[in-house]
Amino acid sequence: MRFPALLSAKLAKARIAGIFRGARPTPLVDFVDAAEVLHAGSPHPISHERIRGLLVSAAPILWIGGSEPLEHPGIAHLVRAIAQGGRFIFLETCGTLLRRRIHEFQPVPQLFLTIRSDGPPPSAGPKLHNPGAFELALDGLRAARLSGFFTAIHSPVREDSDVSRLQALSGILSAADVDGWMITVATTGDPASRKAHEVRNLIPNAQWRWLSGHVERELLSASKTSELAHSPATETPPVQACEESIRVS
Repeated sequence: MRFPALLSAKLAKARIAGIFRGARPTPLVDFVDAAEVLHAGSPHPISHERIRGLLVSAAPILWIGGSEPLEHPGIAHLVRAIAQGGRFIFLETCGTLLRRRIHEFQPVPQLFLTIRSDGPPPSAGPKLHNPGAFELALDGLRAARLSGFFTAIHSPVREDSDVSRLQALSGILSAADVDGWMITVATTGDPASRKAHEVRNLIPNAQWRWLSGHVERELLSASKTSELAHSPATETPPVQACEESIRVS
């Protein structure tokens, strides 16, 4: 498992720039839910202004996740536009649609096709004979590797996560020659946090362990913001309303 030199240089440059600015450090990772910018049934974006904001953000990494990005017809166009602007994109998907839609993307150095997985289901066995979401995701992962894409795995950890499944996943990823693996805590709370930090040692590359922490902070922040936006105290009255993760198991 390796950490690409181009990504390493981009992150180092962003950190140095933040030091010289002397202000509050710019986050290294931005998060956007695909549903915030793309229609589910149309290739046209919901908000051109939101996309322009993504293009000019100083954060070197854009993490696209939330609702399943591959269910949005316009996701490949969005990824292409962001990559042309020089940012790195981690496109997080459950993986079941990846093989079907991979031809829409270009294997550029800035794009990491990222599969969300907490490991093989207990019934899968070491050779994964039982078909299901995990096997479909692995099939998409293999197709991505053969097509020349950078690939990564994101494993969100909860208090009740099965560590043995993540240990099994570690061996599978080593054999699959995946480029990166990130382990983050999926929920706030000390038990989940302790477990996430413990199993993060399964990641064989120190730079991916380090990036896991930055991704974790951004995803938790985005989750908290989403919860506040949808809480009863902050809901917009109907008369004023504006129009507007799949776990592998």
